[in-house]
Amino acid sequence: MDLGPGRRGASPRFVLPDVSEKNREGKRTARERLAAERAKQKTAEKRRRTLIVGAAVVCVLGLATVVGVVAANAGKDEGKDASGPVVGPSGAGGKDGLVIPVGKEGAKSTLTVWEDFRCPACKSFEDAYRSTIHELTAAGQLKVEYRLATLIDGNMGGSGSREAANAAACAQDAGRFPEYHDVLYRNQPAETDDAFAKDSELIEQAKKVEGLDTPAFRRCVEDGTHNSWVVKSNEAFQKGGFGGTPTVLLGGENVYADQSMTPAKLKQMVEAENKG
Repeated sequence: MDLGPGRRGASPRFVLPDVSEKNREGKRTARERLAAERAKQKTAEKRRRTLIVGAAVVCVLGLATVVGVVAANAGKDEGKDASGPVVGPSGAGGKDGLVIPVGKEGAKSTLTVWEDFRCPACKSFEDAYRSTIHELTAAGQLKVEYRLATLIDGNMGGSGSREAANAAACAQDAGRFPEYHDVLYRNQPAETDDAFAKDSELIEQAKKVEGLDTPAFRRCVEDGTHNSWVVKSNEAFQKGGFGGTPTVLLGGENVYADQSMTPAKLKQMVEAENKG
């Protein structure tokens, strides 16, 4: 076949791809993938921080911060009726009779402890400071004013905080508050387990305290004798403007907020007040 002048035997022409254009396209695609990955990581990190903050507002474990449980929505009542007359436990004192005192009245130092029996941070505080507090109260150097709140009931639902506080007030009637208080914290259920809402569980725990499991104690627990008193105590906590439980005050100073606080330091502070 005649290919015409100058074309006989000529090789066919091929158009080479634009390599630089391909490189630019590849780089652009890589940048887009990198940007998408960074956006994905940023979203994941934001979600992680949100989860951490969400967990922190329920209850903070350890002595690093004052916020243990958020007070919002606290005080919702479930279970037994709590609208009856306010009946305080035997020996309760302070304003409106909302304080359960432990220790010698003449002690120079006073430790005020706001607690919730369902609060894991309260258990953490008790486990760390229990022996030191017992040592100081036994030596007559410290008086503890226990004040009860029901924040976990409000935030998690249920009535275990209130029912446990009522049972502790019943133990106060029997002269066994310190022992029963410690038993409840040693045997605290998971925060999401409202086991303390059951009378049978609270009575079972009372069997671990010598002389407490009596017909009078059982009747007090089952009737919710001090439930209205517990509600009033929780209202006082809310009105006090405290951030959460536990709130621990020594001479009006919030020692729970002190990140350097230790049992040894607390003991030194109490001994210094006694010497002064």
